[in-house]
Amino acid sequence: MLKETAGHVPNVKITFFDGLLIDYAKKIEATIIIRGLRAVTDFEYELQIAQTNRIVNSGIDTIFLTTSLEYAYLSSTIVKEVASYGGDISHFVPKQLIPQIYEKYIR
Repeated sequence: MLKETAGHVPNVKITFFDGLLIDYAKKIEATIIIRGLRAVTDFEYELQIAQTNRIVNSGIDTIFLTTSLEYAYLSSTIVKEVASYGGDISHFVPKQLIPQIYEKYIR
């Protein structure tokens, strides 16, 4: 799904890994991890992860980006629940992904 929606962006590289993000970041010689925040509650959890990562590898920093207010309420859990009941998810996800999401979550 990521490749379908962002694979065409020239400075975006989509890869997959198993294990800890901090280990993968070291492997690809990354020095920055960018994490998204929707709400204050996200910050507390993400800060714990960032501080732990900093202890594991002090050469990798974490930067937090906040979401636009129009998407602050949105989560994958909400999308999954709406989709599982056949609700309209067209306002939440890219149009080309809607059939795949319904296929996975409609029971």
